[in-house]
Amino acid sequence: MNRNSSQRLPKRIMIDLSAGVHGRAGLGRYAVDLLNALVALDVENGYSIFYNSPQDARVPEPFTHLPRQTVALGDKPWRFQTLIAHVLRRPQDRTIGAADIFHATDNLLPYLRSSRTVFTLHDLIFRLYPATHTRLNRWFLTLMMPFFLRRADHVIAVSSATAQDAMRFYNLDPQQITVIHEGVNPSFRPVTDVQVHERVRAQYGLPQRFVLSVGTIEPRKNLSTLLRAFAMLPTATATDHDTKLVIVGKKGWLYQQTLDLVDALDLNGRVHFTGFVADDDLPVVYSMADLFVYPSLYEGFGLPVLEAMACGAPVITSNVSSLPEVAGEDAILVDPLDVDGLKAALLHLLQDEALRLSLRERGMARAARFTWQHTAQKTLELYAQLTYDPIHP
Repeated sequence: MNRNSSQRLPKRIMIDLSAGVHGRAGLGRYAVDLLNALVALDVENGYSIFYNSPQDARVPEPFTHLPRQTVALGDKPWRFQTLIAHVLRRPQDRTIGAADIFHATDNLLPYLRSSRTVFTLHDLIFRLYPATHTRLNRWFLTLMMPFFLRRADHVIAVSSATAQDAMRFYNLDPQQITVIHEGVNPSFRPVTDVQVHERVRAQYGLPQRFVLSVGTIEPRKNLSTLLRAFAMLPTATATDHDTKLVIVGKKGWLYQQTLDLVDALDLNGRVHFTGFVADDDLPVVYSMADLFVYPSLYEGFGLPVLEAMACGAPVITSNVSSLPEVAGEDAILVDPLDVDGLKAALLHLLQDEALRLSLRERGMARAARFTWQHTAQKTLELYAQLTYDPIHP
């Protein structure tokens, strides 16, 4: 069978949904939103899902009808089995089952011989900021990422910045990697219903006016610079109401450092930690914020920036890694280590209503360009380039 005719046949495409069924926020949302868009867009090919540890899994409702393949191993045993398979070149095709294309979305690529493989590279944080990973996770990714990138038939990078990192650290052939940006879930849009605002405000204890930051509380998110900059602001910045700082996100690696800094800066009355916010409520919180600040030291993509923009929040973010690529000229970019610069940007935006309105409109227009439909279309084009021919020795 020639290459062109094989490409016209329906493909059996398997998506690793492990992160999605186990509730891992960033990677899980990528897998779920991508698969949802693929299934809606693609009427020619057949889709199935793979995940480990099925006893602990919760398959999202849109995918309960899809064929599935599982492995009854927790994360650590599954990782170890895959490590051994790559080192000893032992195929895992029986574990995965029949698939023409296997798309790895969870920083793990099984050793396969009968399937074409696509590997999504989300970031290389473990290389650039190793302290943000547990020792075991850092060891695994440091050892195995070269295996995964070499073994994959093609690599998807979620940003040009991540693609450049991959080529720099692993000498990856530029022809082997394609940049396909993530999308914004349609649920992220301005919410103006006053009753909904008041319900969410009461549920999470939100102040009337606030600066918002969203993300796991860990050193890489650089909340220390944000807290120091915020501490320098006058308590009544733009109106008679005090502007508070609201931080949404679960406690992560070394979170206590952030809490201790709040105490040291005497900010307990001005900073509010909500903890976890439900997905349905997050667009409401974005919509209520005076502005959104994301001073991260490194992001593979930086989806919260686009989510905030989509909800109409003016954005201040870092001028490093993928964030300028995502935000473009429709946000205020700052050096994430410049406390005075961030303080000046906060003060300027809080006091300049015209600028806030401008960034709101420009941000919503920019976010509208990043859709999961576009991500799925580009991913399908990549799948179409892969053939059924025997490929792996």
